[in-house]
Amino acid sequence: MGRTVARAVADAAAVLRGAEEVVLLGHVSPDADSLGSALALGLALHRRGTSVRVSFGVQDGDESAPESLRALDTEGLLVPASAVPEAPEVVVACDTADQRRLGVLAGRIDAAGRSILVDHHASNPGFGTVRVLDPRAEATVMLVRRILAELGTPLDPLIGRCLYAGLATDTVGFRIGGPGPHRLAAELVESGVEVEPLMRGLVDSHPFAWLGALGGILARAELEPGVPAGRATVHATVPLDVVRRFRPEEVESVVDHVRTAVEAEVTAVLKQVGEARWTVSLRSRGAVDVAAIAVGLGGGGHPRAAGFTRDGRREEILAAILGAVAAGGRSGRI
Repeated sequence: MGRTVARAVADAAAVLRGAEEVVLLGHVSPDADSLGSALALGLALHRRGTSVRVSFGVQDGDESAPESLRALDTEGLLVPASAVPEAPEVVVACDTADQRRLGVLAGRIDAAGRSILVDHHASNPGFGTVRVLDPRAEATVMLVRRILAELGTPLDPLIGRCLYAGLATDTVGFRIGGPGPHRLAAELVESGVEVEPLMRGLVDSHPFAWLGALGGILARAELEPGVPAGRATVHATVPLDVVRRFRPEEVESVVDHVRTAVEAEVTAVLKQVGEARWTVSLRSRGAVDVAAIAVGLGGGGHPRAAGFTRDGRREEILAAILGAVAAGGRSGRI
């Protein structure tokens, strides 16, 4: 695996080194690891004189980047999905567990002259002509750091902020993973990254009205006893009116509160994004592989953190999740 990834890193750097035009894409509803990876690599290529566009997959017509991540785009590289060329010279998909997760931009992978995948999801089947895919990496930004090193790009505060954002959030504040994220974090701080203001903007800033809405969501959370023992599931629901009132940053933060229930092995947060459409965030303490559950329901992720989007009634989606948890991670079907 190590030699394969090293070769892929070298191949990716070679393609990027010779490209005149590069499009870097994140997945739908991009998080800090996805957009941070794309922007860090985009900044490096932009400085080399490459024509760079950074965008992300969209669904339901929303082309706006999460507000908390916009400050990472210091050079104005972000463009709406509608501005991405139909057949770019080179496309890079960052932190995208499945080609379908690029939404309306999924077809750009096949239409591009060359395509590069940079990802760390264990559920990723692999796509693109060059695949920098390593499930051992705690965050995709760790693989981007290797590509930057191969390109000879020095770290600085602007690139470092993009990398640190993805690193800190995907490791849940460095609580998940081995020594690698800590070593990279030290390197980024040494490059000039100011951690406190960066993280305050990413995870610690919410409107006052959100406190009341969050209180209502948590008050209605439920704990399902484990069958067999040890597989209790805590679940909460974010209704459509709340999803529409608040930013994705608020909605996505719910799972971090719900998962603290000490009795639960698995956490499920069901977010209503349409009249009959739900996005689901899953978390596990380690005994249940939630990536397997998510894959079976049309999504993907990691053994301890995964998700999927599904149409249907809340009750039937929840029943499928609970059935899969009882089966030890083998997903039930809807």
